[in-house]
Amino acid sequence: MFSAKNLNPQNISFINATAIALVGSIANLIFIGIWWVPLATFITLFLIAYTLTHYFVQRFIYRKIKLIYKFIYQTKATKREEFYYKNVLPQKSIEEVSEDVEKWAEQRKEEIEMLKKNELYRKEFLQNLSHEFKTPVFAIQGYVDTLLNGAMDQKEVNKKFLENTSRNVDRLVNLISDLDEISSLESGEQVLQKSTFVIQDLIKEVFETLSIKAANKNAVCSIKKGCEAPITVYADKEKTRQVLINLVDNAIKYGKQNGFIEASVYNTDGKNILVEISDDGIGISEEHLPRVFERFYRTDYGRSRNIGGTGLGLSICKHIVEADGHSIHVRSKPDIGTTFGFTLTKA
Repeated sequence: MFSAKNLNPQNISFINATAIALVGSIANLIFIGIWWVPLATFITLFLIAYTLTHYFVQRFIYRKIKLIYKFIYQTKATKREEFYYKNVLPQKSIEEVSEDVEKWAEQRKEEIEMLKKNELYRKEFLQNLSHEFKTPVFAIQGYVDTLLNGAMDQKEVNKKFLENTSRNVDRLVNLISDLDEISSLESGEQVLQKSTFVIQDLIKEVFETLSIKAANKNAVCSIKKGCEAPITVYADKEKTRQVLINLVDNAIKYGKQNGFIEASVYNTDGKNILVEISDDGIGISEEHLPRVFERFYRTDYGRSRNIGGTGLGLSICKHIVEADGHSIHVRSKPDIGTTFGFTLTKA
């Protein structure tokens, strides 16, 4: 038996043709009474009714399907597409067309969900951007207004206010510089200047650059035992230096007093090198891990603000690493520590 929910053009044509043929053959049997006349009538009417019904139902359905496909792809049909609609599409079954429409609907649903997420991120980004700019601007405005309203004549005050103003101006400059760099990396305007260098040598240079910051927290920076053997990579040395400085600087900021920062280098598959920077600091909660590379995202906004930074360092790291065709990741546990890792091409 046919299911009313799953009827196709063949089923509809068969039911319609059978009904017409039965009515005609029963009428002939009643009025003529010769057995072969109703049989011939049934066969003839069935074939004619089935052919006509199938043709017109199919034509009607596929005219509607053609409109559906045009709506799905939202384009004016080219000659090639018209040929497809007239010749290829009618060969598809209703089930296949239904699958196409369901796939399209699923894609639209995913796109809508993505747009909603992007809109949420956009709102958060604008709020954070406004907050990051507002804080130094208001501070500068306050210091300048105070100086103009009489504090200029107080030598012990005006120098302090000017120094504070200078620090806030530097913060604004750093914010603008970091945002400009991210925009350049996203748009592909910054071309990577690749060369070969030993990654362990660069790590040691970064440790030396940040040695004063590390000394202030009595933190020990070292390369993990077993990872000292020189490995040559092919990458943009200065951009890689920037990534390492950001990661090591974060490890120092959020690391423990008298803690350690450890760099590890692994030859993963003969083609890629994995570089990891680990600390034994405050760690990051699991719910924050997927978002740590977002612009201005802070796991603890108050504590992060007190420590300093623009909130763009990890986002810049992500863009630099991905611009080189590689990936960056993080794993962490609160009060145990954090490890950031990224890959480079082996020379």
